[in-house]
Amino acid sequence: MARLMATRKIIHVDMDAFYASVEQRDDSQLRGKPVVVAWRGNRSVVCAASYEARKFGVRSAMPAVRAERLCPSAIFLPPDFPRYRAVSRQVREIFQRHTDLIEPLSLDEAYLDVTENKTGLPTATQVARTIREQIRSELSLTASAGVAPNKFLAKIASDWKKPDGLFVIQPDEVDSFLLPLPVGRIPGVGKVTEEKLRGFAVQTIADLRRMDLPTLEGRFGRNGVRLYELARGVDESEVIPDRPTQSISAEDTFEHDALLTEMEPTIRMLAEHTWAASRKESRIARTVVLKLKTSEFKILTRSHTPGSPPSSCEELTNVALSLLERVGLSPHQRFRLVGVGLSNFCDPEDQSAQSALFT
Repeated sequence: MARLMATRKIIHVDMDAFYASVEQRDDSQLRGKPVVVAWRGNRSVVCAASYEARKFGVRSAMPAVRAERLCPSAIFLPPDFPRYRAVSRQVREIFQRHTDLIEPLSLDEAYLDVTENKTGLPTATQVARTIREQIRSELSLTASAGVAPNKFLAKIASDWKKPDGLFVIQPDEVDSFLLPLPVGRIPGVGKVTEEKLRGFAVQTIADLRRMDLPTLEGRFGRNGVRLYELARGVDESEVIPDRPTQSISAEDTFEHDALLTEMEPTIRMLAEHTWAASRKESRIARTVVLKLKTSEFKILTRSHTPGSPPSSCEELTNVALSLLERVGLSPHQRFRLVGVGLSNFCDPEDQSAQSALFT
């Protein structure tokens, strides 16, 4: 049997087609219809698709034009992130009734450590069932959940009976569940890694388990060690509540490739979005980042850390615009995408102490 931290009880909760489900909940005329949350346009990608749209093959991150070809009857709606964030906070409040150990991964999914829970429920399965019932009755939305002895297994489990499902992997069931799965089910194993593993005749997790640690580490480095452990159902990473923000950004893909001289209006808009998002953080960002993607798909970034952090949207905007001068490419170069970000976050007291050194 796989080596496991048997005392831990982890739940992974994943809201079902979250953005699309919120839209269908709030507009009864959308219920039962194929809804695609995406901006219209040649460069737009799908943010979310209802299960009615998924029957046609529409998926998140797919180009919107392809989604329209696959499902001509789809109803396209522009994303309303302030509303989705508000609903996400309501979901988080439900989680907090049961545990303080909550690690959000995005607006629509999170890990919960319920090894000890606040409500005195005897099993993690009952906690997960109660959370799903509360989300349904209070928010009129559905969530799928996976219950397992660690984060890796819980994430796989939450996807097992989607939508609106609950799946539990008991410690003594890990091998029987895990070994027949294709290696592509391991989070982080994409097409490139899968192809490399196929070169070692590895198609299932059982095949992966037969590979020794030196071979995996030699071929895949640090990721090889993790593959070795996950193939044995081992994941000792903890649920980390309120993981500190590393960066905040907003970006936009142009309808038609643009010159640097045409970007100022878009950069001003993106700076506003980034500044508004940063106001929800207790920590302070010190570095401004400009991201660009050329028409040849090459990504480049330019950044600047001023003597004192930007204290207004105007300051952020001015720094972002000044970074255009440091791009250093031909004035005829065209770009597909531009983004404005903030990074290098620190606590306010750390920033005050650092500033004092230079006064």
